[in-house]
Amino acid sequence: MIRTRVRRPDRNSLADAAAILRAGGLVAFPTETVYGLGARAFDAAAARRVYAAKGRPSDNPLIVHVDGPEMLDRVSRRVTPLARRLMDAFWPGPLTLVLEKSAAVPAAVVAGGRTVAVRCPSHPAARALLRVLGEPVAAPSANRSGRPSPTTAAHVLRDLKGRVPLILDGGPCAGGLESTIVDARGRRPVVLRRGTLTDEAIARAAGVPVAEPGRRAPAAPGTRHRHYAPSCRVILTPAALVRRGGLAGLAAPGTGLVHRSPRAGAKPRWSLRVPGGAAAYARGLFAALRAAEAAGVETLYVETVPDRGVGRAVMDRLRRAASR
Repeated sequence: MIRTRVRRPDRNSLADAAAILRAGGLVAFPTETVYGLGARAFDAAAARRVYAAKGRPSDNPLIVHVDGPEMLDRVSRRVTPLARRLMDAFWPGPLTLVLEKSAAVPAAVVAGGRTVAVRCPSHPAARALLRVLGEPVAAPSANRSGRPSPTTAAHVLRDLKGRVPLILDGGPCAGGLESTIVDARGRRPVVLRRGTLTDEAIARAAGVPVAEPGRRAPAAPGTRHRHYAPSCRVILTPAALVRRGGLAGLAAPGTGLVHRSPRAGAKPRWSLRVPGGAAAYARGLFAALRAAEAAGVETLYVETVPDRGVGRAVMDRLRRAASR
């Protein structure tokens, strides 16, 4: 079993992280969305180690992280005008662009496809790691496949201890949801996975309306399989039902409640409030799911949010967590 170290991202730990990556190893690191499990993007064997460490299905492509347009040109053979507009508006930040891949990107990174998902993270530790390494890093979320995405180094350690040699601890992630994924190969943006960047924001930056994905839409990371689920059963619950206490099941042993309403009408055995609007709920959602799991909750009622704006991304994650 690999000895896992957790270190703050300073000059020495970043140099060690780059050395591990150059040797074909894996490193977990923070981004502004969630923690990523990284390997050199041009190393097919290292990419396969990412899949093995996570237990990730091989048809689920990885996101390639770059430090700007110059590094992007090494992984994509064609950057469209639409992609340039979206990059100008949102990079660095929580936007992943799907583009035509270059020949340098191995099939293991893109699940055998012809496209590559690329983003430029804004977290200083992620940017520093990319600069020290000098190469793109392929990195999905740093959790066991199907589990809630990690927003702290402790979450990563719980899932991947003994599977990754180094975790760079950059504190809690600011965003809390994975990046928005947009197919930017054409003239109109196609949102393949929603995140904290809304459809409306994407359309404004693009200057054209968002298009719906077609039947031939490329495979996008994190969209084909059950995701974001704790070990407990998740039941989605409307806010009105939470407020008026219409949840008879909350009195049963092993039940819990995650809510954002100021007051819940029923008193469960375990509860956690994530106050604020949809964006605040998004930031705290995965941590709340993991907290319920750690508390031994077996059946978890989770308050829903309106399915608009950032709420669309929140509800996407909740529906996947609740699917069986």
